[in-house]
Amino acid sequence: MWQAISDQLSETLLFEFKIKERTKMLGGDINECYMISDGEQRYFVKINQKDFLPKFEIEALNLRALRETSTVSVPEVVLISTTKECSFIILNYIPVKPLDLPTESFLFGQNLAKLHKWGEQKEYGFDHDNYIGTTLQPNNWHKKWNRFFSDQRIGWQLQLLKEKDIKFVDIETFVELISDLLHGHNPKPSLLHGDLWHGNVAKTAFGPLCYDPASYWGDRECDLAMTELFGGFQPDFYEGYESILAIEPGYELRKDIYNLYHVLNHCQIFGGEYMEHAETLISKIQKSAL
Repeated sequence: MWQAISDQLSETLLFEFKIKERTKMLGGDINECYMISDGEQRYFVKINQKDFLPKFEIEALNLRALRETSTVSVPEVVLISTTKECSFIILNYIPVKPLDLPTESFLFGQNLAKLHKWGEQKEYGFDHDNYIGTTLQPNNWHKKWNRFFSDQRIGWQLQLLKEKDIKFVDIETFVELISDLLHGHNPKPSLLHGDLWHGNVAKTAFGPLCYDPASYWGDRECDLAMTELFGGFQPDFYEGYESILAIEPGYELRKDIYNLYHVLNHCQIFGGEYMEHAETLISKIQKSAL
């Protein structure tokens, strides 16, 4: 496997790349991750089963979409391919540390706001479906935000859970409630990171970096909401963001709606404590409509 990866990387780089160092890295629960080096150049490799290739291809599309904005920094895609045993994606290797400095947090907040201001898309969605974790994320284009989010985010997750015999609410009724609560909210479509929890952001010698996106064009508040989920970001991040873009009235309610999507996704992947979290959010959202 490693010889095949080395050979293909050599063809891409147009010089011979012999792996002299291979270090296993922490990379989440989905892929096996490694740093490889020939003694001079270093690269980050994610490896999975051979049928995982389409997910790597979608990851590359998302990273390139963000990179083209020249706002947030993301890893550069070097190679996506397969061997007889596996599929893999190779990115440029960038040493990272937690985003813990106030100045770096402030800068990332500004960069994210610049991403959200970038572009002139008129509809919500993306040219390709992608994945939130390992879950398919549909991105069919839609002119109305309330219908896009209620149907393709909340309704989609509730249906996937129903297929696993997990039912929190009547799907049709709750989807219509979400649509009603978001009715009249017509945000400018922003290109989103889409999976912006603190584990997908880091500091580097060149400034803040984000990775593992699940991008689409949607309400910028979806990214902001997720930064408050699963640990949250420093206050400096929000100060940096608001120095470029103000947070609009009604965000507190919409934050719960947007974060419910991610909590429901965690319910079907992990279960456990996320089931109770989902019930709490659903109850809070239902009460807000009374």
